[in-house]
Amino acid sequence: MFPLTAVTMVAGAGAVVAAPVALWAAGFTSAGIAAGSTAAKMMSSAAVANGGGVAAGSVVAALQSAGAAGLSGAATAAVAGGGAAVGWLTRLFR
Repeated sequence: MFPLTAVTMVAGAGAVVAAPVALWAAGFTSAGIAAGSTAAKMMSSAAVANGGGVAAGSVVAALQSAGAAGLSGAATAAVAGGGAAVGWLTRLFR
């Protein structure tokens, strides 16, 4: 296996594993948005900007959905692809 292939595979797999952890750490949990978290601040800002509610389909709504239900197959593929791209790009700058 070429070193570049290994780097992109590890980066892609790492991104898939890290995404749910990052969502949880930001406060997007299966029980809802955690009080006092970054997610709560994002939700508050989105609600103020939108006149009192969080718009369906907004970034906050999508992140909360992912935090509550996990990433869909398409989202997992997108995160893996993004992680692989980052791994590939880091290889270019060594």
